[in-house]
Amino acid sequence: MAKEQGQKMVAQNKKARHDYHIEDTWEAGLVLMGTEVKSLRQGRASLVDGFAEIDNGEAWLLGVHIPEYSQGSWTNHSARRRRKLLLNRSEIDKIERKITDKGYTIVPLALYFKDGRAKVEIALAKGKKAYDKRHTLAERQANREKVEAVQRRLKGHRD
Repeated sequence: MAKEQGQKMVAQNKKARHDYHIEDTWEAGLVLMGTEVKSLRQGRASLVDGFAEIDNGEAWLLGVHIPEYSQGSWTNHSARRRRKLLLNRSEIDKIERKITDKGYTIVPLALYFKDGRAKVEIALAKGKKAYDKRHTLAERQANREKVEAVQRRLKGHRD
């Protein structure tokens, strides 16, 4: 069988970029059971309630929902179990130093297959306040209007 190449996206946490200021990102491997891999290959996962923590020098992914594999039997996995993240010691230490600061958390941004191996992109994030979210939306709207105005001018339309 040919070795799988490239990247295949399984799930994204689009809301995380809206709810948090993203400081830094890392790519981590996942320790999974066989039925979890099969369920992910079907494109079934949800990162919405997911977060990560450092416990005794190990990184763990919690709250990520990978539904049970439909063809699985008694070997099926629990949908929201703790999953170990595979990171280098230096990366774990760096993350642990940063999350001791008040207000920081680790959120998963994307879950994907890279060259046949399951990976998760995690980010060090700080929660946004409601006014920060409004400011971000207003800024995005202003940029959109600016681009539209430039396009109208290039087409020869007057304002």
